Amino acid sequence: MARLPRLSVPGYPHHVIQRGNNRQPIFLADADRQRMLELIEEHARHDEVAVHAYVLMDNHFHLLLTPHTGDGLSRMMQSVGRRYVRHFNDSHGRSGTLWEGRYKSTLIEAGPYLLACMAYIDLNPVRAGLATLARDYPWSSHAHYAGLRADRMVTPHPLYWELGNTPFAREAAYARLVQEGVTPSQQQALTESALRGWVLGGPDFLAALQKKTERRLSKGNPGRPSSTGASST
Repeated sequence: MARLPRLSVPGYPHHVIQRGNNRQPIFLADADRQRMLELIEEHARHDEVAVHAYVLMDNHFHLLLTPHTGDGLSRMMQSVGRRYVRHFNDSHGRSGTLWEGRYKSTLIEAGPYLLACMAYIDLNPVRAGLATLARDYPWSSHAHYAGLRADRMVTPHPLYWELGNTPFAREAAYARLVQEGVTPSQQQALTESALRGWVLGGPDFLAALQKKTERRLSKGNPGRPSSTGASST
């Protein structure tokens, strides 16, 4: 079965996953993680992509992004991927591929899923046993939203600003949201939609989005869909 072309629509949030080949580690030292963050920041700015959330695990990473141009997301990810592989191979005396094929991504409906996706990303290290609390893990955007440090790479989505009228109120509300966690069904939906490329949203959202693209958005019908519309990864 031919794989779906990646969908990227300006102005909508996208959940992105990039994994190491054969689940091998893609970060062997803190210097690797720091280099990855530098590359994401540089190319997100260059390609006009807002970074809402991120986490760097041992053998993969997650990003929550909103591109402002049709090809900004793909250009950003290709540049980051190429330059990071050069860094990793040079730093660790290796050669060859690092990634498990192309990056995975999906477009999500902000209202019901964006804050859940942020919490899901923050909680990846907790699910994997790398940290007891999201705030304990240094390689994610959680600390920015919890008021523990300022992260210049992060651009909060408007839904985050709606959590409270003051920085303290927003930080406290977001910390509670992460503490409450995501449901098993949310986790499964967020993981599977990103890995399989199906849009994550309700029927009305899918119907409106379908007017912008000829690509199939859901796994329902083989033609243009009607209005029907994660374990740590």
